[in-house]
Formats: sequence, C-alpha cells, structure tokens
Amino acid sequence: MKKIVLSCMLLSFVGLQSCKNEEKQKAEVQPKAEGEKVVSTECYKAIYENDTLDLKLNTLKNGKITGDMTMKVESSPLKKGEIAGEFHGDTLFVDYTFVDGTNNNAKFKNPMALLKRDKKLILGNGTMQTTMGVTYLVKDKPIDFDRVKYKFDAVECEAK
Repeated sequence: MKKIVLSCMLLSFVGLQSCKNEEKQKAEVQPKAEGEKVVSTECYKAIYENDTLDLKLNTLKNGKITGDMTMKVESSPLKKGEIAGEFHGDTLFVDYTFVDGTNNNAKFKNPMALLKRDKKLILGNGTMQTTMGVTYLVKDKPIDFDRVKYKFDAVECEAK
C-alpha cells in the first residue's frame, strides 16, 4: 500500500513540475516576441548601369535588422530574398538568403556589409571564404567601400 501511495505522489510531483516548466518556457518566449516588433522601416534603391537593387530594412525593437532585397542584375537571373543582421557602428552586417531566378528549390546565402554614410548605404566589396558550406566575410581583410558599384539612396517605401 505504501508503494502505491509513494508511486502516486511521485507521479503527481512529476506532473506538477512539467506544468511549471511549460509556464516558464511560455514566459521566456514572450520577451523574444516583444523584441521582434518592427519600430521603423526604411527603403533604398541602388542603380548601376542596367542593374537595379531594391532594399527594405526593418529595425526591430531589439536592434536587429530584417528585410527584403531584390537584385535585378543584367545578364543574370532575378535574385529575391531576405536579409537579417545588425549594425556594428556605422556598418550593417547581414546575411542575404535568396532564390536565384525561377529555381525556388535552391536557396543561397551570402554575407554582405553595408556602410551607412549620410542617408546612403554603400554595399562593400570584401573577401569571402567558405568553410564547411558556410560563406562569411574574412575578418582580417578590409572591406572596400570606395570602389563599389552599388550605392543605395533612400526612397519612399511602396505600399503593398
């Protein structure tokens, strides 16, 4: 009889503990959702010869940056995707995850660095390296923001 009572008590405590863990997890998720609220949106456009790049940046409450970018580069398929990253000083470091043309099955991911100067964003040229399938900008190599193709000007965001 004692074994049955002890077993029931043990099961009750395990059940109560799992409920507490569930409440704790819900409480931890709530602040993340709060930090992911968009506090401002900015749009940019870069035109170089026959190339056009459209960029939309959302600044989140937690300081992170998300957005969308479309790259229409002459003699290349349309690249459309999302960016995510954050500012380090006046430089925005993002990962651009995109689909290339009509091949929606394959996603690509490239790192990018954009320097904010006045009301412009300048897409820098940096040395990239791929290790174990992940591409990143090499930290010890400088990023060139002077001899570049794409300089984004601030534009009005299009309503969708």
